Amino acid sequence: MPIRVMLVDDQVLLRTGFRMVLAAQPDMEVVAEAGDGAEAIEILRSTAVDVVLMDVRMPRLDGVEATSRICAQSDPPKVLILTTFDLDEYAFSGLKAGASGFMLKDVPPAELLGAIRSVHSGDAVVAPSTTRRLLDRFSPMLPSHGKEPEQKELERLTDREREVMLLVAQGLSNGEIAARLVLSEATVKTHVGRILTKLGLRDRVQVVVLAYESGLVRAGGGSAS
Repeated sequence: MPIRVMLVDDQVLLRTGFRMVLAAQPDMEVVAEAGDGAEAIEILRSTAVDVVLMDVRMPRLDGVEATSRICAQSDPPKVLILTTFDLDEYAFSGLKAGASGFMLKDVPPAELLGAIRSVHSGDAVVAPSTTRRLLDRFSPMLPSHGKEPEQKELERLTDREREVMLLVAQGLSNGEIAARLVLSEATVKTHVGRILTKLGLRDRVQVVVLAYESGLVRAGGGSAS
């Protein structure tokens, strides 16, 4: 079955461009479009969707609030936030609201398609270079930035799991982490799974959020330890 995608953006021309790219893929199908968050939520009540491409700045209901409401539903679709460099704070808010990742609006089509497939398969999309650039710019805005990490939560992790967590939070992919730690990708994936379970997190996006909010990772992408 093709991946059912909803496009949510107030710019009709942009939606048209995305629709043309997705329509050319045998494993994807655009099943719905909306011009704002409120319309998207209404459509989702009667339309089955796997992945939502969500703009952030829209009339009536913005993408962050729409994402929060969608992700609060039972068995919600995955949400992929679309952002631009001048809307950094929205990207972070979107991740906290439950989005499975974010991409820049001018991302190459191949990367966008790969992100949709990754999100649909259960992975989170936090592109390494994009993560470092965006999070480094708005991590100082976090209310808890600079505070000591929640040691009680982190004590559940082994030394290796903590090491993997820091690398995930810095935006490294499983392959990059495997190369850095001289492990197989399968082993890294296992470690990531255990980290999520022990910390009660949904996906690696939430790992990034927790690491920045707790102060484990500082602006610049480095460890706070």
